[in-house]
Amino acid sequence: MYKIAVIPGDGTGPEVVTEGLKVLGSVAKKKDIKYEVVNYDLGGERYKKTGELVPESVLQDLRTCSAIYLGAIGHPDVKPGILEKGILLKMRFDLDLYINLRPVKLFPGVETPIKDKEPGDIDYVVVRENTEGLYTGSGGFLKKGTPDEVAIQESINTRKGIERCIRYAFDFCRKRNKDNKLTLCGKTNVLTYAFDLWQRTYDDVAKEYPDITPDYAHVDAICMWMVKNPEWFDVIVTDNMFGDIITDLAAMTQGGVGVAAGGNINPSGVSMFEPMGGSAPKYTGKNVINPIASVSALQMMLFFLGEDEAALLVESAIKKVISQDMKSMAAGQMGHSTSEVGDLLADFIAKS
Repeated sequence: MYKIAVIPGDGTGPEVVTEGLKVLGSVAKKKDIKYEVVNYDLGGERYKKTGELVPESVLQDLRTCSAIYLGAIGHPDVKPGILEKGILLKMRFDLDLYINLRPVKLFPGVETPIKDKEPGDIDYVVVRENTEGLYTGSGGFLKKGTPDEVAIQESINTRKGIERCIRYAFDFCRKRNKDNKLTLCGKTNVLTYAFDLWQRTYDDVAKEYPDITPDYAHVDAICMWMVKNPEWFDVIVTDNMFGDIITDLAAMTQGGVGVAAGGNINPSGVSMFEPMGGSAPKYTGKNVINPIASVSALQMMLFFLGEDEAALLVESAIKKVISQDMKSMAAGQMGHSTSEVGDLLADFIAKS
């Protein structure tokens, strides 16, 4: 019996989570998976009413769950940064979700802005360190609000944090068993302290994985090659900031944030899975948002739980509905409503 924590969140989050749970219900029935859902009302509305972000009692509950399924966080009536730091980053740090896992895969029938590239050309994974770097909040202001103001933001990198991320990436690359190449994305020619530590750690760990081809590229080159030669990549490992940036670029090459999903992973604890599209408040309540990314996040969750057959069935449903039923990945242009896309996915699974 899996205990699934569901955080629908803000904006269109509840809409896409509803469709994801619809698909989960269908595949669970098909594969005899037992689960229960526990809902948590974290997000902008709760914050506006109570001033609460993530109570400690909720964090304790989340630690007892098998996985967390998130819709979106972000509210137009709440100042940017409050919810993101107070909910998303807090859960990452307090639950030690030290891996951000982002599959980058172009499905058949999805348009990419990269000329002459096909689904087989865009199929790689980014492993991003998720709890260190510039996101720790280390730094501060001096003489704030004056002409002499100074702002300092420090990147914190530890050997332990880097090594566990790199080791996870090597293990993931081996399990993926595609090209068996792991690319370290850094900036060793300029960031000569942080990425010296990254490079040395990478080199040390690489000795334990002789079956994996080691590779390195500067982050600016990575961005160029993601557009020019995405087929070069198998698995990429990088720090928090660079990972945040390159995965947004990657999302555009795979058809946009409407199909991009990610996982915030603690390999020995609870992990959280979410679509990358954000809360998209302008589409809230219109039943036009694309739920595919949320369903892809559900598929990642099933893999994480060890339900590989169920996850592969969900992926088959995604491929079928995208290639045969949907006209576009864009909100309002899919040829179907949000709920109808969920119905198509669930029906395919039920009849498979």
